[in-house]
Amino acid sequence: MATALNSPAPPNPAPIIPCLDWLFVDLNSYFASVEQQDRPELRNRPVAVVPMVTDTTVCLAASYEAKALGIKTGTLVHDARALCPDIVFVEARHELYTQYHHRIVEAVESCLPVSAVLSIDEMACRLIGRERPLLAAMQLGSRVKQAVRDIAGSTLRCSVGLAPNRYLAKIASDMEKPDGLVALTPDILRDALATLTLRDLPGIGARTEKRLNVKGISTMPQLLALNREQTAELWGSVWGERLWHWLRGEDFNMAETVHSKSLSHQHVLAPELRTHDGAWAVAHKLLHKAAMRMRKEGLWAARIGVSLAFVQDGKMPRSSTFGPTKSEGWSADLRITECQDNTTLIHALTKLWASRPQDPKHQQPFFVSVVLSDLVPDALHTLTLFDSEDGGEERARLAQAMDAINHKYGLATLAPASMLTALKAAPTRISFHTVPDLF
Repeated sequence: MATALNSPAPPNPAPIIPCLDWLFVDLNSYFASVEQQDRPELRNRPVAVVPMVTDTTVCLAASYEAKALGIKTGTLVHDARALCPDIVFVEARHELYTQYHHRIVEAVESCLPVSAVLSIDEMACRLIGRERPLLAAMQLGSRVKQAVRDIAGSTLRCSVGLAPNRYLAKIASDMEKPDGLVALTPDILRDALATLTLRDLPGIGARTEKRLNVKGISTMPQLLALNREQTAELWGSVWGERLWHWLRGEDFNMAETVHSKSLSHQHVLAPELRTHDGAWAVAHKLLHKAAMRMRKEGLWAARIGVSLAFVQDGKMPRSSTFGPTKSEGWSADLRITECQDNTTLIHALTKLWASRPQDPKHQQPFFVSVVLSDLVPDALHTLTLFDSEDGGEERARLAQAMDAINHKYGLATLAPASMLTALKAAPTRISFHTVPDLF
């Protein structure tokens, strides 16, 4: 009987080289870092960027020197000063942040093309060909970080995440800050994700985490143990199924074409505008801005909402940093026929405004928010039988004409008379999810 003792040994299989498909760039403490770059005297000092220099507002961003002392986005200026008497408060300069944003895009594109600009301080790049193997991707990440320092400025640090899909690359960029470089390769993916908390996942905030806890999910291993159907059921929407695929490293369209469910603008009122008339003027301006954004994105609103928060006993409620809770403020919304035009939206806002509380306890509003929701894209908008008869087409053309002029010459070039009081209030702010090309 023949044996295999003298047979040549089979060749060792070629090692599997981990490959990655996405590189994610996340700037660290962006607003504060730009201020430190532009003003060298602020470097190595605790700095907080604020919408206005007053104790009654909040920090939009904090430098890493300030973060080390417990100051972060959303910290009240009064509390930040108590934590660090030497902190420097800088009024936000959003035009400057936009200028630096374009320099950063230029820096990244000197290394590889930017596939998607996701916010003022985040962008994603798809890796192809020889860029995909782990070593090559890590080297490319280091080159991107150096290019940002060389082209945008030495104080601007970024964390780079590498992963099989864009969602995981974002997670990787958050795992080591500041100035990190982390790769989540398929072979370590499950073990690495198991070390995170639910809140570490983009899209899971305090409310979602609480809802998951109620349903028995409080840790990442518990979430990862669910099958696709269970994850979809947990969220009650297609998001859960997408998340199941992304957490397993599958790369597919991130549904960039899926439209936002809502658009909103909010503003903490300056002391001179803390009256009902002042708040109304600002609310009108916020609606004007939201409507322009909505039309630019080709969306139609089917609901409008407004919120107010009020000074109570001479103080602003602490938990109203980013908007009033039901117990601290007032809010109302109204279902409307799908529309884009200012006339219909202003009429609806006026109707809501008339229902606001006006008793002695609600005479000093300090916060106002306007939201357009139940948004429908052009492709799904259903024309009514009366669109051509009730002036809807004329109103749409008027809105488009106003938008074109405001895009070219500035937001307030053409505006409703009722927002004249607030032309200088509620200036364009940069949220961490947008880049303001409109204004």
